[in-house]
Amino acid sequence: MIPHDKQLFKFSAYGFLKNLRFFDPFIILFFRDCGISFFQIGILFSIREISTTILEIPTGIFADSYGRKRAMIFSFLAYIISFVLFFSFKKNEYFAIAMFLFAIGEAFRTGTHKAMILDYLRLKKIENLKVEYYGFTRSWSQKGSAISSLIAGAIVLYSTEYRFVFLASIVPYLLVLFLMMSYPNELNGAVVRTNSWQNFPENIKNTTRNFLLIFKDKILLKSLFNSAFFDGIFKATKDYIQPIITAFAIALPFATRFQEKQHAIIIVAIVYFILFLFSASLSKRTIRFRNVFKSLSKSLNGSFIFGMIFITFSGIFFILELQFFSIIFFILFFGMQNLRRPLSIAKISENIPHNVMASGLSAESQLKTITVAVLSPFIGFWADQFGIGIAIIILAIVGLMLFPIAKLNDKK
Repeated sequence: MIPHDKQLFKFSAYGFLKNLRFFDPFIILFFRDCGISFFQIGILFSIREISTTILEIPTGIFADSYGRKRAMIFSFLAYIISFVLFFSFKKNEYFAIAMFLFAIGEAFRTGTHKAMILDYLRLKKIENLKVEYYGFTRSWSQKGSAISSLIAGAIVLYSTEYRFVFLASIVPYLLVLFLMMSYPNELNGAVVRTNSWQNFPENIKNTTRNFLLIFKDKILLKSLFNSAFFDGIFKATKDYIQPIITAFAIALPFATRFQEKQHAIIIVAIVYFILFLFSASLSKRTIRFRNVFKSLSKSLNGSFIFGMIFITFSGIFFILELQFFSIIFFILFFGMQNLRRPLSIAKISENIPHNVMASGLSAESQLKTITVAVLSPFIGFWADQFGIGIAIIILAIVGLMLFPIAKLNDKK
């Protein structure tokens, strides 16, 4: 059983506050309201992902060499500035700048906090509980997302504008800054604990050398591919549930009781609330899911296939104008991603030295961002040309084609 101490509370609070991204349920609807096509939205997402990719490994190395707490604080400052730009402007060029700043935040954050959790487990000698521990903290992240969706819906209904969700998102991110300052210095990373700032160039050199050794491990590479390909496809498609929900809301017989936009906002908020509560409950049941498949590798392989099947059926039902069933399968796809994530982290962390954990997890995230950067413009183009249903089916087929590269084997 995982110890319910003060640091577990802080890790959980971080996940909860970090996921109070009030813009998440409405990001595509916000861009569409600004007159931007799906293809242009895909380009913006690609800018975010390419920028993150360029910065990912250097920022991971920075975190391992210069201090993880400092990296996290810098990350959330970049997020806050990006939110200000999204709120203040409605032009594509400003959105591109905001996406770049958001990417800076992502690059400094991704992998760093996971490394802090894993380092904490190592220091407490409870590394054997990493799946349960990460699943518990992730469940709080999903609870944050669930509550966020309801608050976001209320903000948009009250303000009648999507852009105010970015302004509101600044508040929880300021709280995260103070939370990071309260983290114990021992979680800054092993290099920082044993060296001073004056040795920064040598720290970078040593960390880079250790990081490059990661790519010589074929088993670890397979784990990175399995996680990154699935999560990349998930991230490229997840926001397309918003227009699907909107189509469902407009088709409901009692939709005339509200203005069309208001009705869609209410349904989007409710569906996202249910979706994230469902995901939160699954995150705490990851260990049961793993036991069904009897091994970590088999559970990751099985969930990969199931995820692609779920998103395929979502696309098929949308084409058939059965939006309710399309939403159900999209929710199952979300749930599968949340079941997988703690398992993926556990699988990857088995073979990464703790002193380069942030760099190694950033490598996994970089592969994911490359996947999203490549696929986002394509899914946007396909959605503009053929419709959302066809677009996500094509993406699921791409995922199945990538699976042989990502298939894990229990043999070492």
